[in-house]
Amino acid sequence: MGLALDTLVDVLKTAGEPTRFRLLALLAAGDLTVTDLTDILGQSQPRISRHLKLLAEENLIERYQEGAWAYFRLRQEGLAPTVVRTLLASVSGEDPVLLRDGERLAAVKRQRAERAQSYFSRNASGWDELRRLHASDDTVEAALLKLVGTTPIDSMLDLGTGTGWMLQLLSPLYRRATGVDQSRDMLTVARANLDKAGITKASVRHADILNLPLEGQDFDFVTVHQVLHFLDQPDLAIAEAARVLRPGGRLVIVDFAPHSLEHLRDDHAHVRLGFSHQLMAEWLTKAGLDVEQAIDLAPGKEGALTVTVWLARDRRMLMAGNAA
Repeated sequence: MGLALDTLVDVLKTAGEPTRFRLLALLAAGDLTVTDLTDILGQSQPRISRHLKLLAEENLIERYQEGAWAYFRLRQEGLAPTVVRTLLASVSGEDPVLLRDGERLAAVKRQRAERAQSYFSRNASGWDELRRLHASDDTVEAALLKLVGTTPIDSMLDLGTGTGWMLQLLSPLYRRATGVDQSRDMLTVARANLDKAGITKASVRHADILNLPLEGQDFDFVTVHQVLHFLDQPDLAIAEAARVLRPGGRLVIVDFAPHSLEHLRDDHAHVRLGFSHQLMAEWLTKAGLDVEQAIDLAPGKEGALTVTVWLARDRRMLMAGNAA
């Protein structure tokens, strides 16, 4: 179904004002704050805020809070944003105003990347030390891609997104994706990585993975990559992941198999020293999910950590089929 005539006219009127059209072009390229937009367009914050309010009233953009900052982006869903994307695709790539906006946007993203690199540099030694203790990233990546397969993903959620690696790795498969994390520093890193990779169909948000500000049954694919061992109650994170899964949706968990490296508690804030297949199966079953596969990836050196990848599926689709 298309838009009603009155609605379409309202969308065109709202998007047709020059400043608002420039805002839409910028927000189609990623998540930006009011400060970012004022720096790029060279207009006052009240003026930018008023334009953003009008765009939000027509459901063309979405807003989300991250501490003291509010981020905006072009909506991914809906007929009205689809009209806007068609309009944006019709603009000449040589338009001087939009070219200048693009140059300033690139400068904003460079600053974002510099902040991310600063944080990464401060913490890289710890991450490198932990990486040396388990199976290589390439090994994990290959196993994960094989397990996930090539089935297109409509909507993906990455819990504890960290650097946004899952959002980058699986970007060829999903139509839209969201990553959440409690660390604003890590969100800075993830945004910079998404910018660098040119991925605009994914966004990252500040959120508690044990209490997601998300509707239930909104995602058909959820990932939890190297997160559960930091939690006192990992089963609650699994239950929350199951809550937002659609019937028949899939959950992928990547974490450590049981180990005895006690120093990780103090050196890297690990709360859990790995998870057995039995314990993970119990938690997944309790959450209404069935384990489809579990793969152990040995590190290839004595005394190092084994990484396990679990693939589980929401059983409601199967139950509905059996009932029919």
